[in-house]
Amino acid sequence: MAVKKSKTHKATRANTKKTAKKAAKKIVQKKTIPISSQAVEKVYTKTELQRTLAGYAGVSKQDVGKVMDGLSKVVHNHIRKGGCGLIKLEGLMKIERVHKPAKKARKGINPFTGAEMMFKAKPAHNVVKVRTLKRLKEMVK
Repeated sequence: MAVKKSKTHKATRANTKKTAKKAAKKIVQKKTIPISSQAVEKVYTKTELQRTLAGYAGVSKQDVGKVMDGLSKVVHNHIRKGGCGLIKLEGLMKIERVHKPAKKARKGINPFTGAEMMFKAKPAHNVVKVRTLKRLKEMVK
């Protein structure tokens, strides 16, 4: 019996891929918008807020969106169950998780009718408290 010999192929220039050299991207710094001291008359949407912050910082709107999403995740990790329960956004606010204990059912007087009634029991739960800090309070004055 004859043994089959396999053919070996040598790599030729036609078979090899040529990689094109990419030109280095030029980093173009965006123009920053000076921070205005005018009062804003209507509430910003998420997109308007991102556009304004991007203009102030000189970065893209997508980057600002990523920062806002990241901030949301950081706040969640701090105040969720198992987290430390407190985060400070320096000079603006303090966000805190507060545990409310369970309340038993009790008798009371309905403030509207004056009739005696039973108030339902409430289970223990966590609530979020947001406290303003000094710099934010001064902004309102």
